[in-house]
Amino acid sequence: MAAEAVDILATVGGNDPAAHDHGVCVETLLNRARRSFDEKGMKLTSLRLRVLEEIAASHDAMGAYDVLERLSQKSGGRMAPISVYRAIDALQQAGLVHRLESRNAYFACHAPHTSRQRHMALVCETCAGVTEVAVSSLHATIEAACRTQGFELRSAVAEAFGVCATCQASPTHASTEGRSS
Repeated sequence: MAAEAVDILATVGGNDPAAHDHGVCVETLLNRARRSFDEKGMKLTSLRLRVLEEIAASHDAMGAYDVLERLSQKSGGRMAPISVYRAIDALQQAGLVHRLESRNAYFACHAPHTSRQRHMALVCETCAGVTEVAVSSLHATIEAACRTQGFELRSAVAEAFGVCATCQASPTHASTEGRSS
């Protein structure tokens, strides 16, 4: 793949915490959320905002029930799971949250991009960090294969699993490198 075809959009997790102020990322995302909801004529409810804050505060993809549990712990009460799922759906429509299909989990999109820009999730199996990269050539290849076969493509998901650079550099990685799971 050509170097210009891969563009790192956002990294969630896997970062050196000492070198990264995640609070700035979260605040930037929340500001983008307000603009995005306004531009789309959608309402950014307090629940949607709290769900986004929980997903964005995590350094890895989270399931809807994980979000629900965290919100319940903070509020001291329970809410219906459907409320969280509806909030997540709205956040996805606004382009603020992406779904990690293979894990049925969600991660915050810290870098704005259009819905036409195709991306891929790189998931670290060690730290669970998610890095989002633009890979237009990969999706172009998928679309071409579908056209060749007369297949009507409705959705394509690109997710890769491995070990991020930060975890590879850790002293414990070298001792587990040759082991199979």
